[in-house]
Amino acid sequence: MPSFYEFFAGGGMVRQGLGAGWDCTFANDFDAKKGFSYQANWGTGGELNVGDIRNLTSGDLPGHADMCWGSFPCQDLSLAGWGKGLAGERSGTFHTFWALIEQLKSEGRAPPVVAVENVCGALTSRGGADFVRICTTFAEAGYRFGALVINADQFVPQSRPRLFVIGIADSITISDELISPEPFAPFHTAPLRRAAMALPEDVRAKMLWWNLPTPPRRPLDFVDIIEERPKGVEWHSMDETRALLAKMSDVNLAKVTAAKRSGRRMVGGIYKRTRRLADGTKVQRAEVRFDDVAGCLRTPSGGSSRQIIMVVDGRRIRSRLISPRETARLMGLDDQYRLPKNYNDAYHLTGDGVAVPVVSHLARYLFEPLLMMQQDNEQKKPGTRSAG
Repeated sequence: MPSFYEFFAGGGMVRQGLGAGWDCTFANDFDAKKGFSYQANWGTGGELNVGDIRNLTSGDLPGHADMCWGSFPCQDLSLAGWGKGLAGERSGTFHTFWALIEQLKSEGRAPPVVAVENVCGALTSRGGADFVRICTTFAEAGYRFGALVINADQFVPQSRPRLFVIGIADSITISDELISPEPFAPFHTAPLRRAAMALPEDVRAKMLWWNLPTPPRRPLDFVDIIEERPKGVEWHSMDETRALLAKMSDVNLAKVTAAKRSGRRMVGGIYKRTRRLADGTKVQRAEVRFDDVAGCLRTPSGGSSRQIIMVVDGRRIRSRLISPRETARLMGLDDQYRLPKNYNDAYHLTGDGVAVPVVSHLARYLFEPLLMMQQDNEQKKPGTRSAG
């Protein structure tokens, strides 16, 4: 059974995605509330460390993990991050995470596979310098690496594109079937290809184009995960729904009209955003989408970041906040997953996580085949488990 360390673990969604065939020997997260959720779902076996990653050393990490995963904070890499990128206090914990990899390497315990995940803003933040830094870090540590942009909407009804950079130790021979000679859709997007072209030549020489199969069409649409009697939220009054419609532009009202005429029950996701009119006036708008997927879940820093749903069934229109269980379903968590009782805590947990079926897809088609090759390498050349 392959083992892994998980940093910035949240509620253990990566662990859920990897499945029972993987053994988590260490997990870390700074947030105590998320730590409670992690233990509520995964038990109190002692593998979870709640605290600042800056206080960890390699001595806190047991044994030799086959993979190390790090979903480091995205705030400084997002559009709202004021351009700080990897120089920011939060997203800069990537460097702290990698310092632990270097410590493990010096002890002959470097994991054969390292995966990091973040928002796609990491491709362009600070003029692309942050993506160069991430890739250079992999290359200098003795890893070949490949990047993928995977939108969770291929698996669950939520638009959630994320960047994954996955490295494999230089010493491991990789099967040709796992590598494409050139990038291709949907996982090698145009922004990713442009970012790759900007890499220094020596770093780009170590970059791979992972050959990941496209999944079958997702089994559920947004309408399929909606609860009629949700817990933690209530349906809006008619006046509240009318007020929401009043905040819509003509284009968004036309979307509602089209949904009413569709002849089927439709669910739209709404976010409130401040827009500037032609005369410079700022107004709050309710912007809706009816394309069978929810907008990307966010952490609830304010009322505008919490997604509202609008259910249109013929001439009947209802609205309310999305429920905690619905957000969990949008992340691919089953209904047995235990959520915090507080609404904001539950929303923060799911909105800050990694979509479970995306991790499962990576495990099945990339991580596990790579580790099988690593085992083959060990059998042929014992004692070469260290990267670099």
